[in-house]
Amino acid sequence: MTDIQTLGDRLIANLEKVVLGKRQAIELTVIGLLCQGHVLIEDVPGVGKTILARSLAKSLGCTFNRIQFTPDMLPSDVTGVSIYNQEKREFEFRPGPIVGQIILGDEINRATPKTQAALLEAMEERQITVDGATHELPRPFMVLATQNPIEYEGTFPLPEAQLDRFMLRVRLGYPSLADEISVLEGQQIRHPIETLEAVLSAAEALEAAAAVREVYVSEPVKRYIVELTSRTRSSPDVYLGASPRGSLALFRASQAKAALQGRAYVVPDDVKAMALPVLSHRLIIDPAARLRELSAERVVQEVLLTVAVPGSNFEPSAPARQA
Repeated sequence: MTDIQTLGDRLIANLEKVVLGKRQAIELTVIGLLCQGHVLIEDVPGVGKTILARSLAKSLGCTFNRIQFTPDMLPSDVTGVSIYNQEKREFEFRPGPIVGQIILGDEINRATPKTQAALLEAMEERQITVDGATHELPRPFMVLATQNPIEYEGTFPLPEAQLDRFMLRVRLGYPSLADEISVLEGQQIRHPIETLEAVLSAAEALEAAAAVREVYVSEPVKRYIVELTSRTRSSPDVYLGASPRGSLALFRASQAKAALQGRAYVVPDDVKAMALPVLSHRLIIDPAARLRELSAERVVQEVLLTVAVPGSNFEPSAPARQA
């Protein structure tokens, strides 16, 4: 797992040249990439959400497409359309912006539910279907969607089916005083992203993602993951808990977290570190609990405190290592 740690450190360091003082958010984004998952970046305007997505694409040398969601947008504006070619006398598929490797869905909650639904197949099956024809999407394929949690006028809440397809929710927050001064100094002449170079290839990213799946997860840790997600479903403050897809996302994210730490096995601390960004956006809080200003993050934190942490050996046995 040392190679994945080296690749991860190189990618994180490159992203930190542009997005200053946000190592935790950058690390979560890299974990999403290593798990071939999608990331929902939720924060106020102007803190670097778009720049993070563009920097990731440049760091990997991947194609980057931006979709600016608006209320009048149609599903075909996302997926593409089939146009009749009079010379060839056949229909030709004109791909939409979703056909790319790193996709930025800017202000995704401004699109209508019908348009948002156009992303569901792409995010889950890595393909799109237009006029009955299925088109595979390139690899790696990653959607980084942004939304403003403050302004709700003219927005449409993301359906639960779509929220569940986001592996992680990331929040950047405002920079510190020193970091904000560094931002001013770094952009005095030109933006740092203009000189950002690729430090990984798309093929290397896919190889690392495949290697992450080989990270060992012991039976006690698997049980711990499932108990955490199950407890969110039985909480009296939760109307809808995390789905089995949430368990799988927590499983994958914990593997990537361990690999970035240079370990070939997952420990409970990896699971605890990933529980909040993986599970909190999947919960629907009961209306009575919402009146008490209870948040989904608070529920996940309480679940982490109530579920017993396994205490056995988490390393693979000798035969498993040889295999």
